[in-house]
Amino acid sequence: TRWRRGYSSAGAAEYLHRSIVPTMHYQKSLPRLPVPKLEDTIRRYLNAQKPLLNDDQFRRTEELAHHFEKGVGRELHEQLVSQDNQNKHTSYITGPWFDMYLKAREPVVLNFNAFMSFNPDPKPEYNDQLIRATNITFSALRFMKTFRAGYLEPEVFHLNPEKSDTQLFKNIIRFVPSSLSWFGAYMVNAYPLDMSQYFRLFNSTRLPKLNKDELYTDEKAKHLLVMRKGNFYVFDVIDRDGNILKPSEIQAHLKYILSDNSPAPAFPLGYLSSENRDTWALLRKNLLDNGNEEALQKVDSAVFCLSLDDFPVKDFVHLSHTMLHGDGGNRWYDKSFNLIITKDGTAGINFEHSWGDGVAVLRFQNEVFKDSTKAPAISPNTQPASVDSSRAVQKLDFKLNDALKAGITKAKQKFDATVESLSLNMIQFQEGGKDLLKQKKVSPDAVAQLAFQMAFFRLYNQTVATYESCSTAAFKHGRTETIRPASIHTKKCSEAFVRELSKHSTEELQKLIVECSKYHGRLTKEAAMGQGFDRHLFGLRCLALSKGTALPDFYQDQAYARLNHNIISTSTLVSPAVQLGGFGPVVPDGFGVGYQVHDDWIGCNVSSYPTRNGKEFLESIYKSLEDIFNVLKGKKISS
Repeated sequence: TRWRRGYSSAGAAEYLHRSIVPTMHYQKSLPRLPVPKLEDTIRRYLNAQKPLLNDDQFRRTEELAHHFEKGVGRELHEQLVSQDNQNKHTSYITGPWFDMYLKAREPVVLNFNAFMSFNPDPKPEYNDQLIRATNITFSALRFMKTFRAGYLEPEVFHLNPEKSDTQLFKNIIRFVPSSLSWFGAYMVNAYPLDMSQYFRLFNSTRLPKLNKDELYTDEKAKHLLVMRKGNFYVFDVIDRDGNILKPSEIQAHLKYILSDNSPAPAFPLGYLSSENRDTWALLRKNLLDNGNEEALQKVDSAVFCLSLDDFPVKDFVHLSHTMLHGDGGNRWYDKSFNLIITKDGTAGINFEHSWGDGVAVLRFQNEVFKDSTKAPAISPNTQPASVDSSRAVQKLDFKLNDALKAGITKAKQKFDATVESLSLNMIQFQEGGKDLLKQKKVSPDAVAQLAFQMAFFRLYNQTVATYESCSTAAFKHGRTETIRPASIHTKKCSEAFVRELSKHSTEELQKLIVECSKYHGRLTKEAAMGQGFDRHLFGLRCLALSKGTALPDFYQDQAYARLNHNIISTSTLVSPAVQLGGFGPVVPDGFGVGYQVHDDWIGCNVSSYPTRNGKEFLESIYKSLEDIFNVLKGKKISS
């Protein structure tokens, strides 16, 4: 049987593992994303507005909000609920959220794509570019096959792992029908997560179209796309029986590509995927009309894009630049992800955001890291297979007319200018982390967010719209919800630390921190349960726009616009596989803050454009963390 073959002497070569609970076992019975009550949404919205407005502004916003709640907002809400009831197979946010991403016309690079870089292989000799590229590619293909066969362990959030993450539980739950399985998990405090995004990890691309892009997936394609020096290569990694190519053959083909002496193209096509989406859509049509249909088809349908860079990574800042944008000629930003491997074997993933969220990419990265380091497909002693790579590897050739050449040149100029204006900075705060904060009974995430608020307040003397993303994958087709970390509590605490230190005892300051922690904990729990306010208001706004009538006054309020101009945009993840992650600012005068709270240290990296000073902001974050930790330790601090 096929299964036995997968577990043959090659050591289960085709699969990562074989879960006895099928991958999609829980999908059918996942609970639906709730549409919050309108009055809850308005109350939460006003709580988030409070620290950003003066009394007069707040009164006006409050008036508009209550007027909306009683009138047109109520009608829209009822329509949203009835639409939601007619579409039980999905969530109310799915359509509007895909539209939001796919209708956006800004370039995907820096505006939407995010990166996560892998930790180095613990065995130094495995961090060679060819070895690492082969091992990670092979593990990625094993992940793909495991997922498609339904053998990948379902993604479950265990609140009580000793009860639910056990062989016994799995043996029982696998016999519970899919329509009920979620309830079985819920009984033991385990929360299965939505996995509907996973299929888009592979063979997928975002295609530029006028006004609204399209997501394209072709699971029948068997080839990998490799980019080096701006050149495109493809070779099959799955044979006609559906088996993965032998690791030594993948190694041989990659070695052939790495030793190809072809010069970099004068007009690297990769830059087009960094363009404004409408501009790119027109250029793509030109490419298709100019006889490049077959070559583009190969790019779009490839399993994924492996980008091989010809330089080593100098430091963490260089690493972030490389993974977040790199050389625009050696990436295809529209692919669901680019696996990037530099000359010294540093690896990372840059992913397009419309198809999915960090949760799916992180699971992929965790599995691939574990597999490629614990059970590497090749070792430094492996000889590449003696195969004829010159026949197996096809270098794609694009026919370019003058308009296309001009388009590429212009795209490159724009890309270079944008990247030139982007600053990336980072710090590692070594004076404590999760362990100490938990011992002091405060939420680690709340402390990090409080430090950002305090830092901004110290520099700019104000509190601004802040965004923290929270996954709603506990629900069917959930995506994300916004946590609004700027609150009256963080504002009060920031004022005390920055302006009024002499007026407060250490105990009072500790109380203020605890207050912030409690409130942040509540916001986080609400967001994860689909009880934020941002997605609900967004859904209502989309519904109002679809009617073609004037947008309700509530949405025309300047305060609404300001709340959605997120000057501090934040996202966090901690994983044994990931060294660091990051993204660009979401507004020109904003900061993009990627952070990780580890057991005994806190890492933070910040992106910014010239109107803001990221280095200064980070120094202020460092000072804030220092102050908070000292106060929690009972030390007296000075301004």
